[in-house]
Amino acid sequence: MAQPQIKLYYKNVFADVIGDEHGITTNQFDDLAVLTSPLIARLNKQKEEEDSSTPYRKLPLRKDIRDDVKDMAADVKADCDTLVVLGIGGSALGNIALQTALNPFMYNIDDKQRSGPRLFVLDNVDPAQLASFFDWLEDGLGRTIFNVISKSGRTSETAAQLLYVRKLLTDKLGPDACKKQIIATTDEKAGTLRTIVQKEGYRSLIVPDRVGGRFSVLSAVGLFSAEMCGIDIDALLAGAADMDAKVSCENFKKNPAAINAAINFHFYTRGKKTSVMMPYSNALKDMADWYRQLWAESLGKSTDVKGNRIERIGPTPIRALGATDQHSQVQLYREGPNDKLFTFLKVKEFNGEIETGPAPRCTSDLDFLANIKMSTLLNNEKLATEYALLQDRRPCLTILFDKVDAYTVGQFICLFEVTTSFAGALFNINPYDQPAVELGKEATFALMHKPGEYKKGWTYRDFADEIRSRTDIDEEFLV
Repeated sequence: MAQPQIKLYYKNVFADVIGDEHGITTNQFDDLAVLTSPLIARLNKQKEEEDSSTPYRKLPLRKDIRDDVKDMAADVKADCDTLVVLGIGGSALGNIALQTALNPFMYNIDDKQRSGPRLFVLDNVDPAQLASFFDWLEDGLGRTIFNVISKSGRTSETAAQLLYVRKLLTDKLGPDACKKQIIATTDEKAGTLRTIVQKEGYRSLIVPDRVGGRFSVLSAVGLFSAEMCGIDIDALLAGAADMDAKVSCENFKKNPAAINAAINFHFYTRGKKTSVMMPYSNALKDMADWYRQLWAESLGKSTDVKGNRIERIGPTPIRALGATDQHSQVQLYREGPNDKLFTFLKVKEFNGEIETGPAPRCTSDLDFLANIKMSTLLNNEKLATEYALLQDRRPCLTILFDKVDAYTVGQFICLFEVTTSFAGALFNINPYDQPAVELGKEATFALMHKPGEYKKGWTYRDFADEIRSRTDIDEEFLV
């Protein structure tokens, strides 16, 4: 039986559909093919290099990672009712997206729908949220596994969560509980968290070398919680490997990642600098959140690949959810500025279905909704929204899912990761670093009274004073 697939549909970005002013002409598409085609061979070559900048592309074939994840899950799953992921950004979004996409909506609540422990991903340090969660968890603490994910261990939010959990486990269950109930996913050899693992005897999994957080979902970072919660990680990796073969095709017009990146690049350079991803599937809503980090952190840059200052670039990603956001955002999308490219996610076969009942006899107004499948309504809502946008000359792409399962989700992840690599090459920037994130991290260290020198001749205390001089509330401007 053939595996379900995802496919990119791109007719509705062309001038034949939305006009020459806002659409891509045949000549422009041919020019994009000429511009992008050499990049396919370049990225394929990079994939095979030992010190590649794209090691994420080899993750679907890393049996060692898959086996380590399965072995760890087998060791702890029987004694685990609740799995808590401590992480932020790329250490959290992939876990959330996989869970939302591939397990039932009521997974955490309904024992009959659950095939593993409850999963909670604590991706912030909001004290009210954390206090509420740990108050609820108290009676089940002894059957809880904490998976702390940080490549370096220096991420303030995750480190603070770990310090709290260590104290909680030690106070409630004794000094040996941490070794039993904390699993660290971190760098193999170096870093603060690796040091803790070695000194305190925690079990650990590996964040692969040179794989950034936003590209790490198909490593132990995302696979461990997936395996624990009954997701078929073999199918997930197989789908990603299948898509990697497709996006390696050197024929531009048969390469979905190359086409996707080229279209996004074309519209960005012509003033459409906002990218809206709109799933018509609740299962895929957090995949759109995962995409937002991937797109924003990879492509928002002010230097080129050689480090030269350039005009600041970066398409702004927005998540909308169909049909929900038809009632909150589409007014802007149709009558506001024509500065957006839309990517719909559409599902052919849903993993559950319900049908409406008959309409009341007192009115015929609802007869058209009587005794119909809810999937029919949702997918027609997508078509209606797309049609409305096209009427206002808004370019639209669609990713078509035969169904949402581990195989197609693996395909989706690979498609957009490689699309990001192509986009980075087209913009001539490095999509794998995130230098602008560091200042905020260092400023947090200073404000939290980290000792020592921030940079030559300037301590963290000096830095904190500078920050406060710019950010302290000035009563004169408080009304």
